[in-house]
Order: sequence, then C-alpha cells, then structure tokens
Amino acid sequence: MTTLTPFPTPGYWVHHLDPFVFHFPEGWFLDGIRWYGLAYLLGLLFGYFMLGFYYKKGRSPLDDNARSNFLIALLLGVLLGGRLGYMLLYHFDVLCEKPLEFFAVWNGGMASHGGMIGVALACWWTARRYKASFLQLTDCIVSLAGFGVFLGRIANFINGELWGKVTDVPWAVVFPWREFIDGKEQIVGYLLPRHPSQLYAATLEGLAILIYTQIRFWKKQSLPHGQLLGETAVLYGVFRVFNEFFREPDIGVSLICGLSRGTVYSLLLIAVGIGVIVFVRRRSRRSRQTPAA
Repeated sequence: MTTLTPFPTPGYWVHHLDPFVFHFPEGWFLDGIRWYGLAYLLGLLFGYFMLGFYYKKGRSPLDDNARSNFLIALLLGVLLGGRLGYMLLYHFDVLCEKPLEFFAVWNGGMASHGGMIGVALACWWTARRYKASFLQLTDCIVSLAGFGVFLGRIANFINGELWGKVTDVPWAVVFPWREFIDGKEQIVGYLLPRHPSQLYAATLEGLAILIYTQIRFWKKQSLPHGQLLGETAVLYGVFRVFNEFFREPDIGVSLICGLSRGTVYSLLLIAVGIGVIVFVRRRSRRSRQTPAA
C-alpha cells in the first residue's frame, strides 16, 4: 500500500511539472502534446540524421531510401516491442484475462527490455531486406540509443512516473498522487520523499552510455561488428541493476526470487551481452587466422 500524505513533506522539492508540452482546446480529439511523445520524436530525428552522417562516413550500410524505411520499422519495433514487452514481462495475467488491454496505451506501460527486442527485430528485417550486415546495423543503433533513453527517462520524470524508493536524501522529490475524479485528473495526496530514480537512469542508462558508445564507435581501430552491441547490452544491464536499488518496483508486480523483474531481466541482458562479445571475438579471431585464397 502506497503511503499518502495530505500535504507535501516540508523541506523537499515538490513535483508539479506538466506532462504536456502544450494543451489543445477542450473538445479536440487529443488533450495536447506530451513530453513523452516529443521525446520519441526527437530520438527518431536524431537517429535519422546521425545514420545519414554515418553513411557519408562509410560507417552505415543504409542509403537515404533504406534509412527512411528503417526508421519506420524502428518506430514500430520500439512501440510494439515496448508495449508487448510490458504486458508479457510485467502484466502477463492481465494480457491473458483482458487481451484488449494491450491497446489501452493511455494507461501507460512500456518496457525498455521489450523495446530492445523490437529494435533487434527491426534491425533484422532491415538487414535482410537491404542485404546489409545485421551486426553492423545493430552497432550503429546502439551507438545512438543512449540519446533516446536519456530523453525518455527525462520524460518519465516530467510525467511523475517510475519514481524511486522513499528516502531522506536532500535531493529527494515529493511526487503528487493523481486519480481521475468526475472525468478529471486531480491530486488526492502526496507521496513521501523519494529518489528521483528517473534522473539517475537518464544519466547512466542514457547519457553515460551515449558518450561511451560514441567513443567506442569512432575508435581508430574499428571494432568487429557486434562488439559494441554486446558491450552496450552489458553496460545497460549493469546500470539498470544499479538503478533498481533506488527505484520502486511497479505496483502489483511480483518479485522473482526476491529481486525486481527489472533486475532479473537486466541480469539476463548482461548474460546475452557477454555471449555476443564472446561470439564476435571468436569469429573475428577465426577470420584473421584463415589464410586468404
């Protein structure tokens, strides 16, 4: 049971940020433009222009036409993968009982691990269609993904969701608890001061990974295709496990062996990343040892 107080705890910053960039007039089909949607748009635009830059530098296999189609596949992969991953990994019982809940995106619910699978499928489809290297393409994407994660976690903070555990650190944040009353969302109380875990994630899972992957991507001696994919998977998994110590587990989601599901899935991601690194290094070593015909 989440503890609510009628008034914010004194001495801490109170979160009253508007999740909308701007509101549409009443009666419109949509309420307005949300920061979360803007984060997706900016992330995709960043990827589009950077992939064009990569192609000019000979680092991406996708020309302008292929790049446009890939971005569409990438958007579908992120949205469908993220939503399906959330329902399968965190609310499988709800999906079985109420399959149409999958489409109730206005209730929130996206899983980063599911989004990663969707991105991988988009890369596989694009590589197959344009006869490109799947691993080269994934390296290009993971070198840019940190920017999208950074924006997404900032949007999570603005939305006042995915908050952290109760704490008394000076930078703790008081988040309001909102419920719909008579068709309108209203504040009915305030949570105790909590870690702004969304900002921790934005810094580590987003900004830090973006800097690291860009340094590795432009390394003078090119890495074997797939190396950066494996390294990023390990790094993201480590950062996510670290952040789970500060993040409040999702309400109504059971633990696995005493660990949050985000922790368990991230440990699996670390294992996959290590496997990818071992695979590409062995393949690279064998190719160097094979004499030219």
